[in-house]
Amino acid sequence: MNFAAFDLNLIHVFDALMRERSVTRAGEALGLSQPAVSAALNRLRHLLDDQLFVRRGNDMVPTPRAENLAEPIRDALGKLESALAGDRTFDPGAAERTFTLLGADFFSMLLMPDLATRIAAKAPKIALRFLDSAKGDITRLLQEDSIDAALERPLTIPDWIATELLFASPFAIIAPAGHPALAGKVRPGSAFPLDLFCEMPHAIRSIDGSMQGYIDDALSSLGRKRRVSLALPHFQSVALVVAKGKFIAAVPSQFAHVVAPSLNLAVFEPPIPVPIPEIKLYWHNRHTDNPAHRWLRQQILESVRAIWSEPDDQASS
Repeated sequence: MNFAAFDLNLIHVFDALMRERSVTRAGEALGLSQPAVSAALNRLRHLLDDQLFVRRGNDMVPTPRAENLAEPIRDALGKLESALAGDRTFDPGAAERTFTLLGADFFSMLLMPDLATRIAAKAPKIALRFLDSAKGDITRLLQEDSIDAALERPLTIPDWIATELLFASPFAIIAPAGHPALAGKVRPGSAFPLDLFCEMPHAIRSIDGSMQGYIDDALSSLGRKRRVSLALPHFQSVALVVAKGKFIAAVPSQFAHVVAPSLNLAVFEPPIPVPIPEIKLYWHNRHTDNPAHRWLRQQILESVRAIWSEPDDQASS
């Protein structure tokens, strides 16, 4: 193999193809034409004596050789970018790039309007892309740099993923306002009756089709069980179903209080103590000292503070 034949452009093309799984999207990410990316891929195939990416439908799927090369190349590029960036200050007003975040629709609804407005005012040439949690495994997406950061509940993660606490997210129970089964039995804001909670049909948010969650673990410890009748991939669809009158649901408290007025929902406390999840920001530690990435994380933290001023207050509400 002639290592002198390699140049940084080829490595960047390989990395973009690993992230985008498309010649067209890789070209858009790099500012190159589709023929230029195809030509670079052909050079890589010749130099490495491997197909590297094979077409499957509309996607370019990496070969085992490409999979083995992906992480070392991404790490090397990250270190090179950090070394070249040094301690220079990131200039958001002049920066032109796209940041990609991942999380539930809970965040796209409640966080992104403030964050997008904040970034547009400071960095008009920066674009934001928010992907749904169902996009894929967070660890893999961070490893491949397919996303810059994820906003999620506690995850089991490798030590190369860095985290920062954003806020606590207690559960609330939403039900149709004026539901006949609740009339005269419980007032909004108080604890939902346990027996009625177990009897009524529940809708839950589930990205993998699971019919259980935090609430079920808490009930199981008391020898109780609820009736989950519907699993949906988004919190907003759960709230819309509840508004139709047949279901109740356990959702993040912050989300419940935002959607309740417009959907005519009543909000209650859970009938039993439920562990309060901590929402965290996750990113690959190769970007911890990168000026642009530090700036992005700071904007997220400022938006979170603006919306939910004190996590401890939310946890005790």
